[in-house]
Amino acid sequence: MRDTFTRLAATIEARPARLGPVRLVAVDGPSGAGKTCFAGRLGVALGAPVVHTDDLLDGWADQFTFWPRLERHVLGPLRDGRTASYVPYRWDFGTFSGPPVRVEPAPTVLIEGVSAARREIRPELSFAIFVTAPSDLRWSRTLRRDGGDDVAFPAYLERWRLAEDRHFADEATAVSADLVVDGAMEADDEYQAYGWPPPG
Repeated sequence: MRDTFTRLAATIEARPARLGPVRLVAVDGPSGAGKTCFAGRLGVALGAPVVHTDDLLDGWADQFTFWPRLERHVLGPLRDGRTASYVPYRWDFGTFSGPPVRVEPAPTVLIEGVSAARREIRPELSFAIFVTAPSDLRWSRTLRRDGGDDVAFPAYLERWRLAEDRHFADEATAVSADLVVDGAMEADDEYQAYGWPPPG
């Protein structure tokens, strides 16, 4: 079923805030599924900031263990109605550096990335979205986006994807989401919603 980001934004805005004064929206799903694009379009429709969890990972080994950093720098302050602030990770340099990213406690804030809708945050989510796409498309997108000339990248990516699969199965992420969408579709104000089970 096709729907628009404008209508989805209205649906989310009708939900109550659960992270203190903030409606927290999670955009989760596997690598290369189209989460970042989807979250960007939804953020525009909502007039809401987007926090990318990849900016808070301390490299490849921090795939799921970054959460205390997200809690300390982003979720905790927003929950208290304070401005969040974090220094993003520079994947090209392998370190956290650069000017801090500030996130005001807006009425709605999006967090986008693998495990953004993990079980421990669900009671405080106003809305959870799982973005997916066919496996071969996700693989080619990620290689094109992040691989560059690094001959070791496919091995890193394969381990990352296997860990994602285990995480999503253990956490029942897609089943628990409010909405499962097709990240293969690219349109300014439309998205494709799936029934169950989504293709994968």
